[in-house]
Amino acid sequence: MNILWTLIIGLVVGAIAKFLMPGRDPGGIFITMLLGVAGAFIAGYLGRALGWYSTPGSGPGIIASIIGAMILLFIYRLFVGRRGTTVP
Repeated sequence: MNILWTLIIGLVVGAIAKFLMPGRDPGGIFITMLLGVAGAFIAGYLGRALGWYSTPGSGPGIIASIIGAMILLFIYRLFVGRRGTTVP
């Protein structure tokens, strides 16, 4: 049941992150869900590295997960934006 809740929260987080950063992004419900889950992992990793989550069971909240997902979208756009350009 934990995995199901993780995927549902990931979908919500990914959808909010895509809403806050409009533009052409990979679509689909599964990509949005994975974006939210990966954003939570990024937020948790950065929070532990900065010492915000010192307790082993604590993790990022929904706002930190959205920020993590937005970071992933930003990195995605950096790489995809370069792929479509040609140098004369």
